[in-house]
Amino acid sequence: MPELPEVETVKRGLTPAMEGARVARLELRRGDLRFPFPDALAEKVSGRTIVGLGRRAKYLLVDLDDGNTLISHLGMSGSFRIEEGAGSDTPGQFHHARSKDEKHDHVVFHLESSGGSRRVIYNDPRRFGFMDMARRADLAAHPFFRDLGPEPTGNELGAAYLAERFRDKAQPLKSALLDQKNIAGLGNIYVCEALWRSHLSPIRAAGTLVTAGGKPKETLNLLVASIREVIADAIAAGGSSLRDHIQTDGSLGYFQHSFSVYDHEGQACGTPGCGGTVARIVQAGRSTFYCAACQK
Repeated sequence: MPELPEVETVKRGLTPAMEGARVARLELRRGDLRFPFPDALAEKVSGRTIVGLGRRAKYLLVDLDDGNTLISHLGMSGSFRIEEGAGSDTPGQFHHARSKDEKHDHVVFHLESSGGSRRVIYNDPRRFGFMDMARRADLAAHPFFRDLGPEPTGNELGAAYLAERFRDKAQPLKSALLDQKNIAGLGNIYVCEALWRSHLSPIRAAGTLVTAGGKPKETLNLLVASIREVIADAIAAGGSSLRDHIQTDGSLGYFQHSFSVYDHEGQACGTPGCGGTVARIVQAGRSTFYCAACQK
């Protein structure tokens, strides 16, 4: 599933094409994705001007000039494609390739702006993505967002905050980090990467990073720094490729090419002087990659 840096890169890729454009027509080619589309969605979006694009956790937010926000989640296989003239571009590059098969084009934004007309197309072979609409002023209370923790790059995320959340928790550390009530948008891949950077085992209890008095141990400070760094590095990789070159086939220099531990089962650990081997285990139905030699 696309993770926060991928969604952020998609947002950055779509912004030049969508922000400030008028939606001449929103075309829905089926009645649902994972869930049915909201009632009269096409009528509510058609004719509106897109005033901005945003992101919360793994959700893409399209703000309209009437105060409504279109909420989009890419699910397992969703992607957006920009078509302008004879050119085509798919913002973002993912661990698994995105489809460009037109039979999976389910939503089409027909856009008009001073730069001309273009189409932004949502393609989703597995239809695990979805779209919803809410008032921008009410987003914080929306069921998708009301229980989300702070963003992994935001000022609210700190060792003291996580110490409160993790205190006395026997829950495995990786599971605690994947809990969206603790941190919003942090997914499987980047949890594995952050734990490897901070030399912490994914199976140790989350509460072991907190003192008996409820204060963060140095290991928790290190983990927070690693989370921030791995997400920042991923966003910077995607962002720099968008600034420097976007090829017409959608190719982008991207952070998954720099994974240190994810999907590296059986390979030598990259920690200098470690000598260990990356192992794969399953936690809560998800693959975890880590080095037992240096992650304690």
